[in-house]
Amino acid sequence: MNLTGKLYLVPTPIGNLEDITFRAIRVLKEADLILAEDTRTSAPLLKHFEIHQKVFSHHQHNEHQSSNEIIRFLKEGKNIALISDAGTPAISDPGFYLVREAIKNEIDVECLPGATAFVPALVNSGFPTDRFCFEGFLPLKKGRQTRYKTLATEDRTIILYESPHRFLKTLDEMAIYFGADRQISVSRELTKMFEETVRGTVAEVKTYFETHPVKGEFVMCVAGAITKPSKERD
Repeated sequence: MNLTGKLYLVPTPIGNLEDITFRAIRVLKEADLILAEDTRTSAPLLKHFEIHQKVFSHHQHNEHQSSNEIIRFLKEGKNIALISDAGTPAISDPGFYLVREAIKNEIDVECLPGATAFVPALVNSGFPTDRFCFEGFLPLKKGRQTRYKTLATEDRTIILYESPHRFLKTLDEMAIYFGADRQISVSRELTKMFEETVRGTVAEVKTYFETHPVKGEFVMCVAGAITKPSKERD
C-alpha cells in the first residue's frame, strides 16, 4: 500500500527562541526534509535545537517551480515540514500556494499552533479583539491607495505589517486616509529584548518615532472607524 506523506506547517519564534513548542521541535526532527524560506536565516535556529534534517529553500520567488517536486516527494511517502524566517508559514510568508497544491493532490496538511506577530500586537493594543481585519503588508504601489480608501470606513480593528524603512511614510498616509486623530497601537521587536508598544493618535505616534529608533518589524493596529448612527425620520 503506497501511503503519501504529510505536509507540516511549523511556526518558528518571531524573536525569542523560547517560544518554539516541544511539538514543533519533534516534528522538525522527525521530518524527512525541511523547507525553509531562507536557509541562512533558519540555520541558527535548527542548530540551536540540534535539528539535522536536510533543508531546502522554498520562498516566494521559487515556490511555483519547487512545489511540483515537493508534491512528488510527498506522494512518495516523505513527511515534509515547512518553516518561514519567523512566525507561522503562509501568514504574510510563503506557504499558501504549496498548501493549496497539496490539498489538490489529496495530501494531508497539518498546521501546528505557534508564534505569529499579529496576535500579541492585537492583544497589546487594547482595541476590540472579537472582530478584526488582518491586512498583512499593503501593496507597495498599485492598489495601495485603493486599500486605504476601503479601510478608512472599516469598523473592525485593522492589523497591518510594515517594514522600518516604510514605517514613517505609512504613518503619513494613515493621517491622510484615516485622519491624524485616529487611534493606533504600534508594536515592534515583539518577544525581543527591545520590545516596544506605542499607543496614541496617528499624529502622536508619528511624533514619537521621529525622535526614537525606527528599527525592527512593525505591527500596526488601527482602531476601527466609528460609524455615526443615521438620524431616524419622523
